[in-house]
Amino acid sequence: MNAQYSAKNTNMKRLPNLSLMAFTALLALSFGLLSQPLQANAVPPGTDDDIRERLTPFGNLCRAGEDCGSSAAAVDTGPLSGEAVYNQFCFACHATGASEAPIFADAEAWAPRIDKGMDALMNSTLNGIGMMPPKGTCMNCSDDELQAAVDYMVESVQ
Repeated sequence: MNAQYSAKNTNMKRLPNLSLMAFTALLALSFGLLSQPLQANAVPPGTDDDIRERLTPFGNLCRAGEDCGSSAAAVDTGPLSGEAVYNQFCFACHATGASEAPIFADAEAWAPRIDKGMDALMNSTLNGIGMMPPKGTCMNCSDDELQAAVDYMVESVQ
């Protein structure tokens, strides 16, 4: 039994030496790999001019008061027609019936409203009614432009 114990004891003494040798080999391998240059392109492909062209900003910013080389498109500042107001601001609800709005050119839906008179229609337009906010969705429209839009919608059913 004593011989068996001494054989185990000898193997146990060798274990730290084997661990140290494995660690040293792993360390040497790591340093060897790290000392090799990495095989990758550090700069994107193309000439310097190609790269500069790819990095140029898209478009230009023109600030108020600067001469940007072109004039702005002319804007019509006159009053909007009834059709233009309808198409831009009223269409979303009055073409679909959203928010319980009477559908454009639906005589049956518009009849009770028209029977109340144009003053009542304009009052509803200017102050809102039900789910319709005041002035519909056209906060910048003048009373005349809103009147033209109401006239346009009423004329579609008469």
